[in-house]
Amino acid sequence: MITRRHVLATALVLATALAAPARAEDKPAEIRIGTQKGGFFPAVRQRQTLENAFKPLGIEIKWIDFQFGPPLLEAINVGSVDFGYVGDAPPIFAQAGGARIRYVAAVKSDGNTQAIIVPKDSSIKTLADLKGKRVAFGKGSSAHNLLVAALEKGGLSWTDITPAPLAPADATAAFVKGSVDAWSIWDPYFALAELKENARVIALDKDVHQPNAFYIAGTDFVEKYPSLVAKLNATFASEGVWADSHHAEVAKAQAEATGVDLEAINRFVDRSNYRIVPVDSEVIKSQQAVADRFAKLGLIPKPVNVSDIVWKWTPGS
Repeated sequence: MITRRHVLATALVLATALAAPARAEDKPAEIRIGTQKGGFFPAVRQRQTLENAFKPLGIEIKWIDFQFGPPLLEAINVGSVDFGYVGDAPPIFAQAGGARIRYVAAVKSDGNTQAIIVPKDSSIKTLADLKGKRVAFGKGSSAHNLLVAALEKGGLSWTDITPAPLAPADATAAFVKGSVDAWSIWDPYFALAELKENARVIALDKDVHQPNAFYIAGTDFVEKYPSLVAKLNATFASEGVWADSHHAEVAKAQAEATGVDLEAINRFVDRSNYRIVPVDSEVIKSQQAVADRFAKLGLIPKPVNVSDIVWKWTPGS
């Protein structure tokens, strides 16, 4: 039986709820950022820019380094990293595998920091010459995409080569020993091979396709903290503008953090750009071409629609 007391109590609860201010977006105690050791990230870490941007919100920044993209995205998928930076291929493999990730920003590369290289005295002169050769690459990495795109351009199929999926450290050893005939690889390993081994370039990224790199966040993180994702993007974008005009500082910080030869790092930094932009229609089109290329070759378990996992970032909003 509903009494007058029940009615009054219900009315009081409703009045209190309506009078209360809207609940602010929850904040995590820390944001875990995954990077591939190097790039401009050591300089950003030294400058404490992100730490200073998020400290007033009571949020700590934790940096976690990875050797290359696929394990970084797996960490985001399982929730041990919130936000990270990778090349173009890893998100394709991750999306095809059902990973809970979102594209949140992009870097439109100039296409000079990744290449297919061969030993200086190799008989390989063109992409077509890769037929029948053993080629090293990081499985699921941007170098994987470069190799697939390069074979297409050279009129070859994936079955025309002997693929040698190797992590960068193992591929370095294989290249030096002559255990592989060619290597699809990114900087600073690319620069080191040029300087230490006099490696020759068969094709740069820009010679075969439009490369991009991406800032990726976990789906749950994006949905729960959209304003923090926008703030991360804006802060990294600001740092990218700074880095583009401070190559010496970027190179010095990267050399100190990685122990890589400064000459190689300078070469890497001078052919890089750090401009961070929203994932626009041009980027989506280019990335969809990557996805379609992998699906056609059966390298991913199913076709994917890149735009399905793009989070719209409007700078300044």
